[in-house]
Amino acid sequence: MKFVSVASLALALFITPALAQPPAPRPHNIIIFVADGLRYGSVEPNNMPNMFKLKSEGVDFTNSHSLFPTITTVNASAITTGHYIGDTGNFGNTLYTATPVDTMKGEPIAALENDDVLAEMNKKFGGNYLNEETLFARARAQGFSTAVIGKLGPTRIADSTAAPDGSETLILDDNTGHPGGIGLPQWFTAKMKAAFVEPQAPATQVPNIPQEVYLMKATTRIVLPHFKAAGKPFAMLFWSRDPDASQHGTRDSLGEYEPGINGPSGKAGTRDADTALGELRAALKAQGLDATTDIFVTADHGFLTISHASDTSPSAVNGQIKQGFLAADLAKGLGLSQSGSMLGADPKNPEAIVVGNGGADLIYLPQKNAKKLAGSVVKFLTTQDYVSAIFVHDSLGKIPGALPMSALNLIGSAKTPVPSIYVSFRSFAGDCENKLQCAVGVHDTSLGTGQGSHGSLSRAETRNFMAAVGPSFKSGFADPAPISNADITPTLAHVAGITLAPKGKLTGRVISEALAGGGEAKPTQRTLQSTPAANGMRTILNLQEVGQARYFDAAGTLGKTVGLNPP
Repeated sequence: MKFVSVASLALALFITPALAQPPAPRPHNIIIFVADGLRYGSVEPNNMPNMFKLKSEGVDFTNSHSLFPTITTVNASAITTGHYIGDTGNFGNTLYTATPVDTMKGEPIAALENDDVLAEMNKKFGGNYLNEETLFARARAQGFSTAVIGKLGPTRIADSTAAPDGSETLILDDNTGHPGGIGLPQWFTAKMKAAFVEPQAPATQVPNIPQEVYLMKATTRIVLPHFKAAGKPFAMLFWSRDPDASQHGTRDSLGEYEPGINGPSGKAGTRDADTALGELRAALKAQGLDATTDIFVTADHGFLTISHASDTSPSAVNGQIKQGFLAADLAKGLGLSQSGSMLGADPKNPEAIVVGNGGADLIYLPQKNAKKLAGSVVKFLTTQDYVSAIFVHDSLGKIPGALPMSALNLIGSAKTPVPSIYVSFRSFAGDCENKLQCAVGVHDTSLGTGQGSHGSLSRAETRNFMAAVGPSFKSGFADPAPISNADITPTLAHVAGITLAPKGKLTGRVISEALAGGGEAKPTQRTLQSTPAANGMRTILNLQEVGQARYFDAAGTLGKTVGLNPP
């Protein structure tokens, strides 16, 4: 018999379990980088080398989609919850709330790109106006380090229920250090001076370089080192105002359509966002975080150059319409009194409320005559040359010329008041090879002809840039399947082991075909069309589906929407 000494046995017992156990997994991190307003066709190697490199190295989503309305806070809610808008209730950048909003001077209208307004919205609607937990709120609840950094409004939406002192999630936006700004944690403020990060965020400019530099310095010099030292997985959002700010604010061709948003200002904005992404990736690599970090890059929406032309608008002057034209036209067309957005004899108890949102306006009909009035509103809208698509709440019945709002996943479990009618305005192609890159559209905005905007259901606005890179994603893969901003949270939650508990049913999907080892997606294409109005006008909707997920390509009347295909 062979005897083993007690010392040898003890050594064996100590060593064997260590050899048998696999290495402890390294932290797995997730980052969403939003280049606000970045069009897919703008990403070229000579102008945006960092974006182009990322999509070439990782996954290039060649069939990407924004959600309608194609505006910022709408898509911020989808990006960070994984739900369509019928569930989040974030129906526009500006909403009708049905009750006075103190932070909006008592008006029943909420403009959501404001931290104070968002805080009041949460108080009004049960502590969380979105009615869905965001990816970042759930990540911090599961022990992740979390930070949301960037543009005022969508940054706060990403974790709107976090404590306003920064103790739960770092919230850094362009209001930081200014009156009404969100508080900062001590671990961040203690390092600001050494990192050359000033107490106050710079104002927005065209291009928005100073603000972008400020936010990225804070990210790479303070936030990432802190997260690395903490040794926990982290979830982070970086929302770049550019190229959106520079495309909105361009003055390269005021009064003209060319070059519009494709002039020097717009291109400088795209380079600004591209530089920020390059700095972020360089910092991840330098700090040894790149191998354990998945980066998902998206844009909330595409863009158009603004037109104010109309030959049919009752409020037009010399063929030009101004901000608020739809409310003014409906008041004249239907014989209703008007007080700003409120239509009807009593502004405090209006029959209709028209809320402008750039390329799409929201119409609320809160009274008992809603069904009858909806018919009159739609009939009027079908006669206007600036109207391309009309969607009506399903409860109001089928109305000639309009499709139901449920077709766009706009009716779900939302807490906020649901619009009765959505109006998507006309767009047309400019003079360039890629018509999505030089599209022009009518917008309800104070910005001038030749500047930029978005909001409607043209393919120029639904065609956002989307790409991903990291250990969870395939390398050098061009994904032809449709995806949207609603798919980002389900996908990143899946790869990071974050467990979501949806309340509503209108959710995006895990983009499994883009993940390492994933199979092929099987999309289908559909076209819906309304019954014709008296003048023959129809709303047509081109969409794609993968399982229960819907992707909206374009909608409107043929000849009045860029990228719309006939049935």
